[in-house]
Amino acid sequence: MFTHILIATDGSELAEKAVKQGLELAKHLNATVTAVTVTEPWPIAMADGVILANPIDEYEKALAQDAGRILAAVVESAGKLGVACTTVHVADRFPAEGIIEQAKARNCDLIVMASHGRRGIAKLLMGSQATRVLTYSSVPVLICK
Repeated sequence: MFTHILIATDGSELAEKAVKQGLELAKHLNATVTAVTVTEPWPIAMADGVILANPIDEYEKALAQDAGRILAAVVESAGKLGVACTTVHVADRFPAEGIIEQAKARNCDLIVMASHGRRGIAKLLMGSQATRVLTYSSVPVLICK
């Protein structure tokens, strides 16, 4: 059925549930896993036409460290289940873009991810990465709540 599963995580408690479900599915199907975490582009703030610079090097270093921690936890969980798992940190992309790009680049045949279930104004303002992945992915997507 599925032989290569992409599991997307942001390290949140909800995403951890999706990681667990994705790894258990991979074990059951004898599939390999690629775990991905995506960090968004460096935010640039403007006030009265003046760009307020954030220390980009520190920002990127902190994101890389956080991504490493998130992905190491997935590898540890996969190891306990005997599931082959590689990892990738995609920097400077919005989550849906990075997830879809990696699924294509790595020939994954299923994407597993969580949905925060935002509604109303929160969904309008923050958007839904899960909805974007569902809309634009060319492979099946399993959404865990």
